[in-house]
Amino acid sequence: MSKIKQLQEIIDTSENIVFFGGAGVSTESGIPDFRSESGIFKSLEKYGDTPENLVSHTYYMDHTEEFFNYYKDNLIFKDAKPNPAHLKLSELEKIDKLKAVITQNIDGLHQKAGSKNVLELHGSIHRNYCQICNKEYGLNHILESEGIPRCECGGIVKPDVVLYEEPLNNTVLSFAIDYIQNAETLIIGGTSLVVYPAAGLINYFNGENLVLINKSETPYDNLATLVINDAIGETFSQIKI
Repeated sequence: MSKIKQLQEIIDTSENIVFFGGAGVSTESGIPDFRSESGIFKSLEKYGDTPENLVSHTYYMDHTEEFFNYYKDNLIFKDAKPNPAHLKLSELEKIDKLKAVITQNIDGLHQKAGSKNVLELHGSIHRNYCQICNKEYGLNHILESEGIPRCECGGIVKPDVVLYEEPLNNTVLSFAIDYIQNAETLIIGGTSLVVYPAAGLINYFNGENLVLINKSETPYDNLATLVINDAIGETFSQIKI
């Protein structure tokens, strides 16, 4: 049996599926990942610092304007569109097979594809808030601001994204753990499962089918029911709902 047929059979016979995705889910929508040869971590020459530092809490506090310059140039892709992975996951949710999407991405493409129950471990570019009065702002406020985005009260408007050195949101993390613990099938896609604490979520899975879809190997391949080393959008485009 081909691997696509195996995946189709697992999806067809599962009633409680949870999906956990990383940067590879969005690369087929034209959003670069962090660590590949074409990823944004290769941009040291242009900005004079490593991306880990440029999107860290310390850099945000000490070099706020430079942070926003880098953030707007490298982490926002306003015109990106959902690919077949996002769209098929939305379809699976509509027929009540998929109970939750857990994502490390901040691009909002799962919601754009129609998914409702999306747990964003690292936040979202589409949510921004004043650090003084907590007023909420959309993405356009960040994009249209010159220099540092400001609230009408004068406070800095900070993206609701988790920077390096910042903890994950405990409420979101708790919900993610709960969904994974209760899942019959866990499909993990577009992540090499090396960045913690997110990668550690796999350890909470006690269900029947663990499916790993990633272009490269992961440290958990030997534990999986099914491993597909291919692009996730290409893989899901062959699945019938």
